[in-house]
Amino acid sequence: MENPEQVEAHRSKMSTFYSILKDSDNYIRLLMITGVSQFSKTSIFSDLNNLRNITLVTPFGDIVGISQTELEENFAQEISQLQKTKPDILNQIKTWYNGYTWNMQTWVYNPFSLLNFMADPVFRNYWFETATPTFLYKLLKDNAVYDVEKYEIGGQELSNFNTNDPDIAPLLFQTGYLTIKKFSEQDSLYELGFPNREVRASLLGGLLSAYRLNDGQSSMDLLVGLRTTLINGDIPAMILRLNAIIASLPYDHWNPKTETAFHALIHIGFKFAGLDVESEVHSAKGRCDILVKTDLYIYAMDLKLDDASTKALAQIKEKGYLKPYASDPRKKFAVGISCCSKKREIGNYLVEEQ
Repeated sequence: MENPEQVEAHRSKMSTFYSILKDSDNYIRLLMITGVSQFSKTSIFSDLNNLRNITLVTPFGDIVGISQTELEENFAQEISQLQKTKPDILNQIKTWYNGYTWNMQTWVYNPFSLLNFMADPVFRNYWFETATPTFLYKLLKDNAVYDVEKYEIGGQELSNFNTNDPDIAPLLFQTGYLTIKKFSEQDSLYELGFPNREVRASLLGGLLSAYRLNDGQSSMDLLVGLRTTLINGDIPAMILRLNAIIASLPYDHWNPKTETAFHALIHIGFKFAGLDVESEVHSAKGRCDILVKTDLYIYAMDLKLDDASTKALAQIKEKGYLKPYASDPRKKFAVGISCCSKKREIGNYLVEEQ
């Protein structure tokens, strides 16, 4: 994917490989081609004019994966045994490994993860054991993409894959990191999101490692306790945790021209820690850099690079980032953060309850 000449060479080989099928029509009753990414027909399948892409066709929604019915029928004995100590085990399994759909009628499990769990019923992340597409994380980082929770895209774009200029949403969909969450028939628009807990943790963990430039190393040790700091309203402790993440970046690769590098690490860190976080949240007068919600608190954060935290705090108040939540009973905090590029840390911050 990072070598255009090699991509073209592979594309040519694949086209030749498939071309033999055209003259074999009389001998083929059914031909099914599977794969990860769909290239345009003109590039690889130019000699096959009658292919039908059934990825999003309703009757084929359960052609791959393991359905809930199949799970409960084929593992009835194992599930019955697990329910003796964990009555809610079916919901837990679903949260971890279910969630894929192509027609919004049938949802299926990832077979690899599900079968591994049933062989040893301990919830683990098996996704990373299949493959780690480092080029995907590099592409996300190079394009400063860190909020991958939701995408809206048309059906035509969802099925295309341009190797010269890959679109991130179709790529995440085709590689299984995102699945369909909603479909608007009127607009022919798909909303994409994470299928389950396992995939969500895999992508966020890989992305955080990519931003930290330590591919393959876990970031979990740095995130321990980050969620607790915000749940408890302990902002000083939160800053300490965030600075530990930022400090883990290799010095020779640190050259932020804007606050994006800080923003990305903070956003992904919050997401990976299991917090309800949004970035660039629109309000009547502007966009809040980071908005975090817990059961007891709502935090509006504004980041400034090499500038005073007083300006960041003033902007939150001036733009009214917390006004849409005025009727919400939770405590609300405006947090102005000054990021220091030279020291590679959150230099200072100001907090004000709204």
